Amino acid sequence: MNQLRLFILLVTGPFLSACEGGQEGPLPVLGNKYTVGGDTVFHEIADFRFVNQDSQWVTNATFQDKVYLADFFFTSCPTICPKVKKQMLRLYNKYEQDSRVLLLSHSIDVRRDTVGHLKRYASNLGVKTEKWHFVTGLHDEIYEMADDYFSTAKVDAEAPGGFDHSGLIILVDANRHVRAYCDGTDAASVGQFMEYIDKLLREEYAPALDPIVN
Repeated sequence: MNQLRLFILLVTGPFLSACEGGQEGPLPVLGNKYTVGGDTVFHEIADFRFVNQDSQWVTNATFQDKVYLADFFFTSCPTICPKVKKQMLRLYNKYEQDSRVLLLSHSIDVRRDTVGHLKRYASNLGVKTEKWHFVTGLHDEIYEMADDYFSTAKVDAEAPGGFDHSGLIILVDANRHVRAYCDGTDAASVGQFMEYIDKLLREEYAPALDPIVN
């Protein structure tokens, strides 16, 4: 059993069981947590700065007050990436008019996936940059981010296309917390994932209650 699959079983098994059982309650925050001064501190996505298909800087601030969906891919991938992108496009279409949701795809082939190449790739999908960012950056920084999202991305000469990577799509909340993920190669898994996204949106953007007047 590889490290990624072991993480999935240990961290999210109870979460998936609860969801399947229809139990109420917020989506859990995934990853390790620790206590500082009596407060519980959860895993957060680290600071990042990448460039997107329009040569614009993309940072954590780009996603301020937003929920976003992240994945790792490369445009010449001969295996899972086309399947994952089909499902990411499905998510794009569902949430295209919802300003609370953005998408972020990190290329792990920083040599071949130039800004211009990512621009053509996004244009072929027919998506808008302000909604879906395809980013590149320094090799080590991209790969470190994959770890931060509990995903997999590394050079592997034995793997198809020269890279070993997962097909996960990750749900991140407005506080940089990983809240859910799905197998981006499986349409049924993505269908369940949409329910998690909608649940998180209800939690994050619940209308404020009217004040009680005595």
